[in-house]
Amino acid sequence: MSTHTARLRSPGDVGLAVQQARLARGLTQTELAAELDVPQSTISEIESGKATIYLRRLLSIARVTELEFTATWEADDAPRG
Repeated sequence: MSTHTARLRSPGDVGLAVQQARLARGLTQTELAAELDVPQSTISEIESGKATIYLRRLLSIARVTELEFTATWEADDAPRG
């Protein structure tokens, strides 16, 4: 297993981190959506970096206050097959 860390400075960074963590767990967008009780399209929008007003505000606050968001997840590096 390896640990991955990403800085989250834009909606795209957040989306990529969510996608990579989801894939590391072997989940499809549909499976993650079911776990969260949201439509699959919501997961797709998040992973594609679609910004919400709340996410943009949060990232702006972080930039002004020099707060840094990071995401950390573990991935099984063993080949799947």
